[in-house]
Amino acid sequence: MARYDKNNTIRRLRSSYLSAVVSISLVLFLLGASGLLLLNAHRLSEYFRENITFTIILDESATEADAAWVRKQLDAAPYVNETKYVSKEEAAEEMKSLLGSDFMTVFDANPLPFAVEAKLKGHYAQMDSVQIIEKTLSALPHIREVTYQRSLIEMVNKNIRKSGLVLLVFISLMLFISLVLINNTIRLSIYARRLLINTMRLVGATQWFITRPFLWRSLLQGIFSGVIAIILLTGVLYVAQNEFGEIMVFIEPALLLFLFISIIILGMLISFVSTLFAVNKFVRIDVGDLHY
Repeated sequence: MARYDKNNTIRRLRSSYLSAVVSISLVLFLLGASGLLLLNAHRLSEYFRENITFTIILDESATEADAAWVRKQLDAAPYVNETKYVSKEEAAEEMKSLLGSDFMTVFDANPLPFAVEAKLKGHYAQMDSVQIIEKTLSALPHIREVTYQRSLIEMVNKNIRKSGLVLLVFISLMLFISLVLINNTIRLSIYARRLLINTMRLVGATQWFITRPFLWRSLLQGIFSGVIAIILLTGVLYVAQNEFGEIMVFIEPALLLFLFISIIILGMLISFVSTLFAVNKFVRIDVGDLHY
């Protein structure tokens, strides 16, 4: 009978530990998915900003050498991501494709000017920065006009701010719910061992002696849970790569590694702190309250 009770207790403790690991893993997986969404949204917003194009149109007196000089100045500017030289012939072909006919037949010579297209770096694609850049470019020699889609820049930045705020609120809510769920899961796991804690206390064990093995186990529990969550996230990324390969372009390996390490550290930290508070509670609890 005693052996049966002992085996039954061991099974319950193992079941409690396994349930805690599974619960924490699922919560960390949700947090990791939220973090992955946040990182991907940031890279996606940078992608949209870096694809906003400026067109620098040169005046009629500008030569091909002048256009090359302007492009060289743009390439050296810290706010420019990439440039493209547009010759008169290329401009004529673009106009022909837009108009649907060869408009050059009414002209003796190509009237279109040389131009240079430039794409800004993402963090410079803000209206205040764009206006300063426009003035700087307009002051260069042979520049007739600097054109860009002002409404597009305003719309992109407005939508990015809105989506960033929504994501921040969502992730904050997920973090709060995750902390509550993990804390309750660990408290239930420690509750299943409350009689063992009381027995150790009755035989004269110190608080640190009682707490130490639980804390070590909590760290291992956090590591195991984090690894399981990372495996689940990797599976999701693998499926996403096969189904929607283009979205993986926005996920940098360094940021992904940082996210995985953060998941393990967060799992260890939450598990450690929750275990510490739960064990200390049952170490100090009165014997008469152990069954409530």
